[in-house]
Amino acid sequence: MHETRTSSKRAASRLSRLTTVLVLSASALLSVAGPARAVAPMDPLPADIPDYQAALDLVKSADVHNTVCRFLSVPVPQGDGAGAPQPIPDKADPCEGLPAFTIKDPLALNEITPGFVAGTSLPIATEAVRLSHLVSALNAPVNGRNATVMLAPTQGGGWHLAAVRDGDSDAAYAGKATVGTLVFTEPQIRGWYRLRLTTVEPLNDQARQGLEGRSSVSLSDYQKLVKARYADKLPGSGYDTTGMSSGYGVAKRTEDASSPAPLLIGASGTALALAGCAFALRRRRPRGTIA
Repeated sequence: MHETRTSSKRAASRLSRLTTVLVLSASALLSVAGPARAVAPMDPLPADIPDYQAALDLVKSADVHNTVCRFLSVPVPQGDGAGAPQPIPDKADPCEGLPAFTIKDPLALNEITPGFVAGTSLPIATEAVRLSHLVSALNAPVNGRNATVMLAPTQGGGWHLAAVRDGDSDAAYAGKATVGTLVFTEPQIRGWYRLRLTTVEPLNDQARQGLEGRSSVSLSDYQKLVKARYADKLPGSGYDTTGMSSGYGVAKRTEDASSPAPLLIGASGTALALAGCAFALRRRRPRGTIA
């Protein structure tokens, strides 16, 4: 009888250790995948974001600050009748007349991967989600207006300014990641989710609709949902090649070497390319593919 109790205790102890190992392993996967988080000045740089110091230097640079000032100086056209390109105020100091502001430290913007959507990648954090951009919001609204700076990875290493857009929702959602969780977006529906170990939870209404009203699903079940939505719309598909979609528009345009200027995205969805002393208007086509 004593031997039976001892064996049961040993089995329970082994099971407890195994459970701990599995939890720690899953947490490590989330850490490697790159949870977004703010970094205090005295904290070490986040190891999960490559070339983070370069990104930090960029968002604190005078060039980026001046670009944001130019963006804030021009009202964003509303509706389809946007009219002619609007001139940027001709000022030696782009920030003249604007309240002082700073740009917060960059946070990771993670997206679902093409392989995960196609069903060829395993439903684990390191294969389901990838770091796409870095986003930095303003420390406070400027004349009642928020803005977000978006950085894209540069080929060969480092980061470059990809876009400035109205609002701060991207940075607000990216900042909801905590230790042991990962926040990511399904950009086609503007859905934001939190991945907790292997459980996907919605963070906004679009994500709740994306999970068909459920409060959470397994990562495996979420993969089935996005595969059903997008597997036939991946790059190279008929849907893509016939011009029905443009993917996650900001990423595709700003990585085009022939168009180095950052896009300035307004609340209306109009893309404004900064060129010389005018904004050239470009309308985005419907989204649908995973870039």
